[in-house]
Amino acid sequence: MAIINGRIQKRVSRRNADINMTNLMDVMMVLLVVFMVAAPLMTSGIPLDLPKVGGGTLNGKDTSINISVDKDGFYYIGQSKIEPDTIIDKIMAIKGENKDVTITISGDAASSYGSVIGLMAMLKDAGFSKVGLKTEARRDKK
Repeated sequence: MAIINGRIQKRVSRRNADINMTNLMDVMMVLLVVFMVAAPLMTSGIPLDLPKVGGGTLNGKDTSINISVDKDGFYYIGQSKIEPDTIIDKIMAIKGENKDVTITISGDAASSYGSVIGLMAMLKDAGFSKVGLKTEARRDKK
């Protein structure tokens, strides 16, 4: 309040309620770049030397569960080591209500044939019909 010419005047303060869109767009662009760079790094798993095959790569779908078999024959979901006697229970828990889920097996090229086929047999016995193998494309040198 101020006294002007003997009268009490109320000061009316007007606030600027505008949003500065430039700063908002800058922040959103930085977040977009961060997530674009970080998203490929979020794919977790163990390092494998996948078998090389002719043609294109064989990958699982977006609705697939990836099980890795390392060269020593151990099973992994992500980076978690799973015991062979509990792997079916873990897959069933991950699958949940999604009936269209596929399972992709990433077997190391140095892993034994029996480890990969044994896993496929366990999955088939548990009722999973959509099981695939993940590979890398062979790079032919000409």
